Amino acid sequence: MSVKKIYLIRHGQTDFNVQGIVQGSGVDSDLNAAGRRQAAQFFAAYQHVPFAKVYTSALRRTHQSVQGFLDLGLPHEQHPGLNEISWGVREGTRITPEEDEEYHYVLQQWRLGNTSLAMLGGESPDEVAARQRPVIDLLVSRTEEETVLVCMHGRAMRVLLCQLLGYPLSQMDSFEHHNLCLYKLHYTGSLFTVRSFLDLRHLQETRS
Repeated sequence: MSVKKIYLIRHGQTDFNVQGIVQGSGVDSDLNAAGRRQAAQFFAAYQHVPFAKVYTSALRRTHQSVQGFLDLGLPHEQHPGLNEISWGVREGTRITPEEDEEYHYVLQQWRLGNTSLAMLGGESPDEVAARQRPVIDLLVSRTEEETVLVCMHGRAMRVLLCQLLGYPLSQMDSFEHHNLCLYKLHYTGSLFTVRSFLDLRHLQETRS
């Protein structure tokens, strides 16, 4: 079997990212001007790659992040299984010091292995992993799609990388992310490996 190449990116910046407002799967925000610039820079750097298909979550900010590729007429599938984790009652709100304490308590519990814990009204990492598995099965079964682009969200991306690479979900914070960062993975038919880790070279102008 030939090596399958997966270009995995997080969506570009939104105003909610800048303002410190919790997004999650229940907030369908748009990219801001910086996010659109990031998307254009990624497209400029990778438009030559022969992507067989573009996969996104069902949320607008992922669609907008790959719009340049969609404008080329590349096949596109959106999957709610790739949506961001739901942060429940916290979504759409700015974190206050009291809520920040609760948030970090939950993150600490996840790092200790309690990945069945969720914010009030939200999802646990275990639940996110479960809804991602059918999408993973699709990706690995479609051997004819040798190179694909997948755009999703920060926390959900961490969960996905754990699943692809065989890490426990308690280790998901090992996978850093930034807006429009790239992880490039190869799949041999039995094993995923990371070829590029948190690649931001295409955003050098944005970062300067």
